[in-house]
Amino acid sequence: MIERFDAAAAVRHLRTVDPALAAVIRTAGTCGLEPRLRSSPFEEVLESIVYQQLSGKAAATIYGRVRALYPARRALQPQALLDTPDEALRGAGLSRAKLAAAKDLAAKTLEGIVPTAAALRRMPDEEIIERLTAVRGVGRWTVQMLLIFRLGRPDVLPVHDLGIQKGFQLTYRTRQLPKPERIERHGERWRPFRSVASWYLWRATDG
Repeated sequence: MIERFDAAAAVRHLRTVDPALAAVIRTAGTCGLEPRLRSSPFEEVLESIVYQQLSGKAAATIYGRVRALYPARRALQPQALLDTPDEALRGAGLSRAKLAAAKDLAAKTLEGIVPTAAALRRMPDEEIIERLTAVRGVGRWTVQMLLIFRLGRPDVLPVHDLGIQKGFQLTYRTRQLPKPERIERHGERWRPFRSVASWYLWRATDG
């Protein structure tokens, strides 16, 4: 399910093709990107929906309340969520928009639009993005985070991410935040390890 790639080889490649990024790599050290799929694609995306536009602590509390509506230590099934009264999910803290997104996610999982874990293994990145963004409230950025941090896909570049834009600005000393198109063009040299380059751009903002 999770792709494994040679992080050391990725770092060597990035250092060779991009001296400015090499300086960030020297400061940040070893790549700490350790993808881990913790649950089913349905549950992973549901958690992402809950976390949207909330602080980590608040989102974790709400997701915990939602998850507590169902048997512990069992995979949450989409039919179970569909069968749950809206009032119970609203009482757990879901906004109306997130409730609608969660129910749409469950329905599309049952329809087969949201792939199973086994199906994800065989799909290219863009097909996964196309399938998951069919769900209400799920955008390209959300799926890109799943690809990088859960599925371990090595060549994902979320150019609309503010952290990526700020990291690029700091690394290449641009006066303004770069346009996504500029990051996309520059990032061509990072292939096939743009996920690792993204991780280091995020690290560039740490200091």
